[in-house]
Amino acid sequence: MSPWQSVFIQSPSPNSNVPTMNPRTELQATPALRVRGLRTGPVATLLGLFVAASAWLAVGGLSARANDLPKLIESLQPKMVKIYGAGGFQGLESYQSGFLISAEGHILTIWSYVLDTSYITVHLDSGTRLKAELVGADPRLEVAVLKVEAQGLDHFDLSKAVEADAGTQVLALSNLYGVATGDEPASVQHGVISVKTRLEARRGVFETPYGGPVYVIDAVTNNPGAGGGALVNRRGQLLGMLGKELRNSRDNTWLNYAVPISELEQTVTDIIDGKFVPTETADPRPKAEQPHDLGRLGIVLVPDVLARTPPFVDEVRSGSPAAQAGLRPDDLVLFVNDERLIQSCKALREELSYIDRDDPVKLTVIRGQELLEFVLQPR
Repeated sequence: MSPWQSVFIQSPSPNSNVPTMNPRTELQATPALRVRGLRTGPVATLLGLFVAASAWLAVGGLSARANDLPKLIESLQPKMVKIYGAGGFQGLESYQSGFLISAEGHILTIWSYVLDTSYITVHLDSGTRLKAELVGADPRLEVAVLKVEAQGLDHFDLSKAVEADAGTQVLALSNLYGVATGDEPASVQHGVISVKTRLEARRGVFETPYGGPVYVIDAVTNNPGAGGGALVNRRGQLLGMLGKELRNSRDNTWLNYAVPISELEQTVTDIIDGKFVPTETADPRPKAEQPHDLGRLGIVLVPDVLARTPPFVDEVRSGSPAAQAGLRPDDLVLFVNDERLIQSCKALREELSYIDRDDPVKLTVIRGQELLEFVLQPR
């Protein structure tokens, strides 16, 4: 592979919110770096080119430390992985990013539809392809842990992650746009943390279930496939995990951010330690004598053909409690009454068996990238 990588500035296609690479604005940059520009029009794209080049020179292109940067990036690459799973329909990408957090093959990544499959493939930096198992996930934090069968892997130690302040120079590593497939290195972007703030979530500015602290970055880090990537400082210390693409519903701008590891560490540790309890396990609660069922609620799920088919709504019957509450086809059920994470069609049916048919049912679903709550009143 050539020691030179490319710097791309994106311009959006006329009918899409997803930026595309424009080969006419390709530049040559320092070894092992890919930096991507703003989602803007043609005129601003040229300005973005100048800004990106100037930023590179100011941040480290002419400094003595620039000689150390390729070595640092090379040392980080073995800790990064490329993840492939569900997708490929309705314009959805079937890939995302992740990074190793144990020598035994645990991987931290973003929780997304890509993981809604029984066969997840992980490509290591060496090009080795391994099947991964989903150990556990917390959709409210948008975090998931995968596991591959391997030993002695280079990895980030979550207990050694550090905090950062505004002005900290950072590197964002990810497989944005699926550029890397086999043993190609992950893409790397320069940036500076603009601010650490709380994310306006839910029905506010950004449609996401996560509403905690984030690092806002002055580089376009959150592109398709970048979710689950690693944010590090210029010493290679782990700071956070790159989030999904988020667009501001008020001004239509995009947010580039990472979730601090301190917000995720306890949940991730609990998942790895086996404290995460799937809903399919035995439940001590007594079942209702006259329980709810999907038919009475007016919900038809997708065909339950896998061992753990995600509980997507396939049809909502007219005039039913589900229809009156506002449930729609393609909604993905996550929680029932805020208590249990629902991971399959089977688990949803099981959970309803504990709720009396005279009681309302609260469903938390994902619709697109928005987390919504509906209360289904019995008839």
